[in-house]
Amino acid sequence: MFANSRNEMHTDFLHLLPYKYSLSVLKIIMTAKSPINSGHGLRLDFVVLQISKKDFDGFKKLFHRFLQVKGPSIDWAKISRPPEDSIQPYERIRAKGLPEDIAAALNRLVVVKLNGGLGTSMGCKGPKSLISVRNENTFLDLTVKQIEHLNKTYDTNVPLVLMNSFNTDEDTKKILQKYTHHRVQIHTFNQSRYPRINKESLLPIAKSMGADGEGEAWYPPGHGDIYARKEYIFVSNIDNLGATVDLFILQHLMSQPQDKRCEFIMEVTDKTRADVKGGTLIEYEERLRLLEIAQVPKAHVDEFKSVTKFKIFNTNNLWISLPAIKRVHDANALDLEIIVNPKTLDGGLNVIQLETAVGAAIKSFKNALGVNVPRSRFLPVKTTSDLLLVMSNLYSLDAGSLTMSKKREFPTTPHVKLGSSFTKVQEYLRRFENIPDMLELDHLTVSGDVTFGKNVSLKGTVIIIANHGDRIDIPAGAMLENKIVSGNLRILDH
Repeated sequence: MFANSRNEMHTDFLHLLPYKYSLSVLKIIMTAKSPINSGHGLRLDFVVLQISKKDFDGFKKLFHRFLQVKGPSIDWAKISRPPEDSIQPYERIRAKGLPEDIAAALNRLVVVKLNGGLGTSMGCKGPKSLISVRNENTFLDLTVKQIEHLNKTYDTNVPLVLMNSFNTDEDTKKILQKYTHHRVQIHTFNQSRYPRINKESLLPIAKSMGADGEGEAWYPPGHGDIYARKEYIFVSNIDNLGATVDLFILQHLMSQPQDKRCEFIMEVTDKTRADVKGGTLIEYEERLRLLEIAQVPKAHVDEFKSVTKFKIFNTNNLWISLPAIKRVHDANALDLEIIVNPKTLDGGLNVIQLETAVGAAIKSFKNALGVNVPRSRFLPVKTTSDLLLVMSNLYSLDAGSLTMSKKREFPTTPHVKLGSSFTKVQEYLRRFENIPDMLELDHLTVSGDVTFGKNVSLKGTVIIIANHGDRIDIPAGAMLENKIVSGNLRILDH
């Protein structure tokens, strides 16, 4: 039925391949069986089939677009910096203050958290949102506490919506029972489920809808998928602990004249050398647009990474008008750029995933705006190095929100780089009897077999390197300031 190699498909590639692909994926869909055995098998199988067909139609559309794209989707010569008034400083928005009836604005808001990711990069199983990050609170616990605090403080009803993936939905729904008596209405919906593509044959590697033994064959297609489902929403990643509801941005969004109503706000922040790969805002064909590194021609990648030319990057904290989403979606005008994400599976098979990013929709909305927010609103936890920062005394926890400790003299966070021995959360926790005092820390690098005793204090620049076969145990109560600790426990001034 299918061609065995690219050579057999090249004669009518654009026409034949989608057809072959359709047959292959349709075969998968037709074998779909409901995982629920309830005596209503036919009805449930029909529901599964309908969901699968919807996913297939979405994927087929994305795949056709992928085939038709030749080269980068951006003409570099057409790129220019956004007009000054298109990226507002947060301080200017905050200076306007808040009205007495801010509760009325809150009651028109829905908070959406992107909850599709797993904790595999930190050696955890299940949803990343269920990893403990502070005082045994998980990402989800902190999110619920933040919104509950808003609702109690202003007597409002701001609901929380979780966009799960097929990877996280079941475990997340189980844990939601613990929030039954919290003052937050919590709703969930699922991202689509798309098949991964063999990089060579460009055919799906999935053979059935079942996840058993075929978990790697499927993927959630990025958070641009949110627009296919649902007055304003605040969207952010659940692992960004700085992404709390900001009343000043909310008020700015809702206080504009009707004819100048802003339909889309993207929070951006100043780029550092650690953020050079982050997407940035540009003006392109007289519209504000998100530029991702995947869209940049290879000859201009270094230019894209420049901190001087592209000074801000996207935090993925987004404020969007729901009526505008409906208008754009109904008009089929949501043309999100395709992100081709190459991966190598555990068995060595090279695959590609076709994804879309939620921020890319900014070009489709009227009066779109960037707001340059303080770095404190971008506090993602992607690695155990990030986890060490948020677990430390650098931050205070209040009503689910983390704020920089007033005892910290510098507004920036230290640069922390933990080696491979700390990658997995379980191993990371084993190596710290408790989290060191980091209030005066500027830089920390740790490599090799290193453990920390209780009440260690780190200041200035600290580098600890245990060579292969060596082990370094930092003793309880130790204070390291501007020190290099080498494999034989020599302590040197930095």
